[in-house]
Amino acid sequence: MIARVEHRTSRGRRGFLMATCLALLAGGGALYWYATQGPEAARAARAPARTAVPVSVAIVGRQDVPTYVTGLGTVQASFTVGIHSQVDGKLQEVLFQAALDQAKAKKAQDEAQLISASKDLARSKTLVLSNVTSQQIVDQQQGKVDQLKAAIDADEAMIQTAQTQLEYTTITAPSDGRMGVRLVDPGNIVHANDQGSIATLTLTQPSAVLFTLPARALDDVRDAMARGPVEVTAFDQDNRRALATGKLLLVDNIIDQASATIRCKAMFPNEDERLWPGQFVNARVLLGTQANAVVIPTGAVQRGPQGLFVWTVTDKQRAEPRPIQVGGAYGDLTVIASGLTGGERIVTAGHYKLQRDVPVTYTSPQIAGAGRNS
Repeated sequence: MIARVEHRTSRGRRGFLMATCLALLAGGGALYWYATQGPEAARAARAPARTAVPVSVAIVGRQDVPTYVTGLGTVQASFTVGIHSQVDGKLQEVLFQAALDQAKAKKAQDEAQLISASKDLARSKTLVLSNVTSQQIVDQQQGKVDQLKAAIDADEAMIQTAQTQLEYTTITAPSDGRMGVRLVDPGNIVHANDQGSIATLTLTQPSAVLFTLPARALDDVRDAMARGPVEVTAFDQDNRRALATGKLLLVDNIIDQASATIRCKAMFPNEDERLWPGQFVNARVLLGTQANAVVIPTGAVQRGPQGLFVWTVTDKQRAEPRPIQVGGAYGDLTVIASGLTGGERIVTAGHYKLQRDVPVTYTSPQIAGAGRNS
C-alpha cells in the first residue's frame, strides 16, 4: 500500500512541472508578439474593420470674390404727378366746348351786323352830299358802326377766354410715363382747389430704389463711393432673380438710431420696366473685390457645439473635423476667414454618417469655385 502512494505522488509532480513549463512558454510568446507588433496592432486585431462612408468631396479653392452688402428697399418712380382740374365744372368736355362755340357765334353775328351798318354809313354819306339826308343820320350810322366794332373786339376776348377754359379741360402730361387708375368718374363736379387728384402720372424710366443698410456698413459704402461709381443690383423679394442694375445716388445724412440703419438711394435706367413703383426689392451694393480669397461650397459648412466647422479628408482617407471662421458669402460659395488655406479636401455631402477618423470613399473632387467668374 505504501509503495503505490509514493508512485502516484511522483507522477503528479511530473504533471505539475509540465503544465508550468507550458504556461511559461505561452506567456513568453504573448510577450514577444506584443513587444514586436505593438499596442496598435493589438487594438486592430481586437476591433472589427469599419465600413467606409460614401461622401461627396470638393477641394478648397482660391479666387477673387466681390464684397457685397444687401438691404431691403422699395421702388419709387423718378417723378409722380397728381392730375388736377384747373377749372370748376363737371368732368365733361362738351360743356367747355359749347361756351367756345357760343362766343364764336356771337362774333360772327356782330361781324355780319357791322357789314350791314358799314354799307348804310356809306349810302348816308353819299346822300348827304346831295342834301337828301341830314348829317345827323350820317353820325348815327357812324356810331352804330363803331359800336359793332367794339362788340366784335369784346367777342374776340370772350373767344380767348373760352379757348383758355377749353385748353384747361385737356390736361397735357408734363412728362412721359404711365397713367394710374382714374380716381374721379365722369359726371362728378371738380374744382380747381380739390385736394384729391383725378389720376396719378408716374415716370418709371428711370426709377429709383430707396433702401436701408446696417449702419456699420456706412464707412465701407463711403469708401466705395470715394473710389468711383458704386454698382447696385436690384433682386426680387426672394433674392434669387436680378431685376436691374444701376448706380448708388446718395446716402442719407443721418443714421436712424432706432433701427441702427442708414437710408440709401440708387437710380436705375429701367428701360425694360422690370422695376415697378411700390415693389419690394433687395438692393445689393458692390463695395469692392477681395483678391485670392479662400472659398468653399456653402453646403460644406457645419455647425457644432463649438461653432462652425467642416469635415476634411486626410491623406489616409479618413474624416477629420476642422473648425473655421467665415467671412461672407458669394452665391453658393462661402469665404473662409481662417481654418483653411486652400487645397484641402472637404466633405460637401454625406455628413450625417461621419465621425472622427471614420474611413471615407468618394469620386474625383472638384475645386470649389472653379469656372465661376469673379
